[in-house]
Amino acid sequence: MPGYREHVMLSAELQDIVIADIALTIAFAFLYSGGIVGLHNISGFISFIPVAFIAVTLSFVLHEYMHKVVAQKFGAIAAFKRWDSGILITLVSSMFGFLIGLPGATMIYTNNFTRREEGYVSLAGPLTNFAVFLVFLGIALLGGPFASSRYMNEIISATLFISVWLAFFNMLPIYPLDGSKVLRWNKTVYAITMLVIFSFLYLVAGTETLYYIAFALVITLIFSFAYRGLRFF
Repeated sequence: MPGYREHVMLSAELQDIVIADIALTIAFAFLYSGGIVGLHNISGFISFIPVAFIAVTLSFVLHEYMHKVVAQKFGAIAAFKRWDSGILITLVSSMFGFLIGLPGATMIYTNNFTRREEGYVSLAGPLTNFAVFLVFLGIALLGGPFASSRYMNEIISATLFISVWLAFFNMLPIYPLDGSKVLRWNKTVYAITMLVIFSFLYLVAGTETLYYIAFALVITLIFSFAYRGLRFF
């Protein structure tokens, strides 16, 4: 049985993941309701929160949990830690019609990882998002009782978008996001993963996928210059 220290650590981790999950849920609700511009639609914002909560929990919590599972398989210590400044960035950005999702991350504590092992751990999160996406795509295509109501259709639609969006954002080649570690490990795997992501994005967003490609380029450049500036100072 876990001792007192392990119990405290698990309680803190659970608290952190719940707070991050709620923050990301609110952020996506803001995004879907139009941010500040759509604040007049309070009823739409409130009604979308349960939908966003289901989609975010399936996409975000499972993403982070699989990082932890795979890291522990390689003998590392892993635990999710929320980032309060990142939560603020997440909420504020969503209010302006775009989303920089930085509510926290699974922290890996080890000195023994090879690049391959680090790549596997990093890829585990986005691959989990792929699995969630494919399950809900199957539900959408098969129809039946799970896709027969407007509310269920909203959940399916939101989960499809949020799962692939989280994979997309986390695979940007920006340290310390997953993409930077996968790219450092294997460029071919990185390219294939991004190709799948943009294929999935096209399925749910159509021509708006071009917007996400532009977003990826801009955010990558901004973060790259910011990171170099921090290193310089």
